[in-house]
This record gives sequence, C-alpha cells and structure tokens, in this order.
Amino acid sequence: MKEYTLITGSAGFIGFHLTQELLKRGDAVIGYDSVNDYYDISLKYARLTETGIDKSEIRDNQPTQSSKHPDYIFYRANLTNQNVLNKVFDEHRITKVVNLAAQAGVRYSLEHPHAYLDSNLTGFLNILEACRHHKVKHLVYASSSSVYGLNKAMPFSVHHGVDHPISLYAASKKSNEMMAHSYSYLFDLPVTGLRFFTVYGPWGRPDMALFLFTEAILKDKPVLAFNNGNMARDFTYVDDIVGGIKRVLDNAPVRDAAWDAKKADPANSEAPYRVYNIGSNRPVKLMDFIYAIEKALGKKAEIQYQPMQPGDVRKSWADVEDLIRDFDYSPDTDIVTGVNNFIEWYLDFYKAELPE
Repeated sequence: MKEYTLITGSAGFIGFHLTQELLKRGDAVIGYDSVNDYYDISLKYARLTETGIDKSEIRDNQPTQSSKHPDYIFYRANLTNQNVLNKVFDEHRITKVVNLAAQAGVRYSLEHPHAYLDSNLTGFLNILEACRHHKVKHLVYASSSSVYGLNKAMPFSVHHGVDHPISLYAASKKSNEMMAHSYSYLFDLPVTGLRFFTVYGPWGRPDMALFLFTEAILKDKPVLAFNNGNMARDFTYVDDIVGGIKRVLDNAPVRDAAWDAKKADPANSEAPYRVYNIGSNRPVKLMDFIYAIEKALGKKAEIQYQPMQPGDVRKSWADVEDLIRDFDYSPDTDIVTGVNNFIEWYLDFYKAELPE
C-alpha cells in the first residue's frame, strides 16, 4: 500500500511550497485545507491550480485527484471535523504528517479569539489523535516565534522559557507544543515542533508585511510602519523554510535517555520530542526592509509612522544553531534576492506594472 505524507494547510503559503517540493522529489502527498476566507480565497485556489487541483472539481470532504501529479490527492475539509479526518487516515496509509493548518495572525486574534481555539486547539487535537491511532512515524507541526512573548534575551533560543505569550495566537501555539509533548510521552509518538520566524516569498500571504507594503506602494497608499518604524524581523525566505522542513521531516526524533528533569531543557525530552527555531538568524530592520521593496519597485513609499500594536514584539531574531547542528540547515537567501523574487511574482500574478 502506498505511503503518503499528509500536509494540512496545503493551500496556504508554506503548505503550497512544501507540497510542490515533496511532489518534485517523488513523494506521495495528501493535501488538506479548509480554504477559509481569512484572506482572499482566490489566491488559495490559484495555488491549488498550480498543483493540478481544479477548483470546479473540488467537493467538500471528498478526495480530488491532481491532474498534474498522480501521487497527489487534495481534500477541502476542516480539521475540526474529526470524522472526515479519521476517514482520510483510514482510507490512505499516512506515515508522516506536516501540520501547517492554523488560524494565523496576531492582530486578528484580538477581534476573533474563538477562531484560534477552534482551529489551533481542537484541530490540532484531532491531528494528534489521528496520528496516535494510526501509528504515524513522524508528526512535524508549525509553532511560531510569537511564543517568545515578553522574552527579551536575543537571539531567541529554544532553550529559553516561553511562559509569557502576549497574544492569544501565541498562547495557542505554546499550547500546541505542550499538547504535542504529552502525546509524544504517552504514546511514543515522534513529534517535532518548528517555531517559524517571519516567512516571505512568492505566493505569500496578503496579510504579511511584504505583500501589504508592495501593494500600498504600487497603489500610492501609505505604508504603515508600527512602533514608529523601530521594528526588526528575522525575515526568512520560503525556499529556505521548506528546505528545513524537508530535512526535519525525514529524521524523526528519538527518546533522549540523557535528558535530566532536574535540569529540564524545553527543547527536547525523554519523549521522542523536539522543538527547533526555523529562521534566517539575520534580523532586518523594518526601514531597511521597506527600502529593499522601494528599490525593487523603483518607487518611494509614503510612510505613516504608527504606535506599537497590541500583541506585537519589537524584534525577532532566531537562534538556529540546533537546526544547523542536527540537520545541516543553511538559510542563505539574502533579503534583496528574496524581495526581488516576490516582486517579480506579484507583478506577474496581479498583472501589475512598475512605474516608469
């Protein structure tokens, strides 16, 4: 029986790129996504089209066969529907899972808190239960740099505590890590959590800075620079992220017999459980990021300086030494190259033109 890797959130930004890469190397993949309207669903369906999934053929909770890849099947379904998820596991031999599905966005969580509990907690619990009962060999799941919250030690390290989140989104991701550890310990389920730092690149999310800034500049609208522009992010190009996920996915963690509960390291455990940062380890100042976009577009931005937003952090900086040590992870895409690649995609996808 054919072995599949299940990717939840496969119509999303990172999920789309990961699906393409796994199919390219010959893996059999099942995509799973609710295609919700958190942002423009036409972009999500366009991503699906790129992988051979025709929107007109999709039926809720039913398999759709890719026209481009014989080993790719897509389900439009919600993770909160445990019956459908279990049916997918029952009908296919799923040996690895990458759980990227989540309600994203820090600011959105301030006004829509229940969406985070449904997707990020109930949905993740259903994934854990399915992996447990179907003896999955490795579950890789998306955590977030936002879990560091009030932590001021830089760069952020997985060996630091993350007990003071400052948004419900961050709290839900911290909860995912705790839930994953309990299942790993109780049921010997190999799990790896990846704390994503700010990911950008072609086919990116419309609610992220690069997309918002590019659109604003081209449409002669102001770019909003929060905390008066005094921000920095560990911007990480999507290809580097996907390369890291692939390496992690292929190497399930094992129990660490040397782990000492008296000197508890939060990054690992006596269970087959690990947590890693996945970022560039090169924080970029917000104003330098805006300048790179201006240069790529050949047009100056009208900048409106704004106060700090609730739930935001002023700076993120990933310590990725553990990922480098264990998986030879090597994020090497510089910000100019990454921004230029995004701009090229954006102009082509939206049929936009650069100013003369």
